[in-house]
Amino acid sequence: MGEKRKPATICIQSGWKPKNGEPRVLPIYQSTTFKYETSEQMGRLFDLEEDGYFYTRLANPTNDAVAEKICELEGGVAAMLTSSGQAANYYAAFNICNAGDHIISAATIYGGTSNLFTVTMKKQGIDVTLVDPDAPEEEIEKAFRPNTKMVFGETIANPALVVLDIEKFARIAHRHGVPLIVDNTFATPINCRPFEWGADIVTHSTTKYMDGHAMTVGGCIVDSGNFDWNAHADKFPGLTTPDESYHGIVYTERFGKKAYITKATAQLMRDLGSIPSPMNSFLLNVGLETLHLRMPKHCENAQRVAEWLLAREDVAWVNYPGLKENKYHALAEKYMPDGSCGVISFGLKGGRQAAGEFMDKLKFVAIVTHVADARTCILHPASHTHRQLTDEQLVEAGVDPSLIRLSVGIEDADDIIEDLRQALED
Repeated sequence: MGEKRKPATICIQSGWKPKNGEPRVLPIYQSTTFKYETSEQMGRLFDLEEDGYFYTRLANPTNDAVAEKICELEGGVAAMLTSSGQAANYYAAFNICNAGDHIISAATIYGGTSNLFTVTMKKQGIDVTLVDPDAPEEEIEKAFRPNTKMVFGETIANPALVVLDIEKFARIAHRHGVPLIVDNTFATPINCRPFEWGADIVTHSTTKYMDGHAMTVGGCIVDSGNFDWNAHADKFPGLTTPDESYHGIVYTERFGKKAYITKATAQLMRDLGSIPSPMNSFLLNVGLETLHLRMPKHCENAQRVAEWLLAREDVAWVNYPGLKENKYHALAEKYMPDGSCGVISFGLKGGRQAAGEFMDKLKFVAIVTHVADARTCILHPASHTHRQLTDEQLVEAGVDPSLIRLSVGIEDADDIIEDLRQALED
């Protein structure tokens, strides 16, 4: 990764390093395959004895350059792009879990990830226990089993906006010899670097702030290189015993700190193929180049909007970590002193019906199934993203059935507030 640089410099400079006479801007290597002069060269690539490119499902120069940039932003040792945030979370877990294994996750995570863990992965024989992230350590520890392989949480939960106590979860996970995986989508490495607080692996839906323009769906997995797989070799045989599908390679012996990402690439991506297109990675890189400029503006605007909503009589409640009254304000100050994210949740005194009527009157604030891009947008999770959950399940996931999720963009804050005001008062 080279010398340690500030996030702004990494956003602009990292990943693509052109040599003399090469394009200054990251090229789009829009090719499925790559040519070699000899059969022996190609063979060494397939044996993982050399680095190089032979088929874009496994690796592509455009994709790798963007993965390297995100890796450096997070302070990791290796990273892999995926075709979506869902794919990133699935690969991150499935890379170390087999049928018969068990995982522990914060209950307040994004509904799509919750469904992935509790429904789809359960069908594959991987069980999950959802825990209250605010519970005392001794309560969370009761969820562990001999076959537990990982602990999962989100830096800032979508859309509950619960701030994860990363140090607490890291302590618990490490006491039981398993890694902590943290989805850092909402905070981004501009506002929080979970590795600095004990997390072992970070995932992202790059679709959100990293892309920043609602152009490309994507995901990323970053490994800190800090978890000692060999110290718990019996728990992680996929990394510490021979992989017969790759000539008996033992990933931890051959690749050291890069074992986890190498296995995910060489094995999971080989077999499941959830790759981003090079064009999408190129567009993601364009978004990353302004991430350090956009995140402070998102947070500044969201703080103003949250304070304005809090003062209104027709608003029942406002949830935003930047508010001093917020339950998670102290944790947000600890882990994200420069700001959390641009997402606010709130409820109207009129409940579900009032939420729908309010949203229908908005002019430029758009109702979309998206969050965390340059444009302000809004959603009612109980009616949209979380509609597969009952009211009881919504509450368990930290989502009030009346909750409105407002993703504050980087427009002028006065204009955002005016659109909200006219929709509430019309």
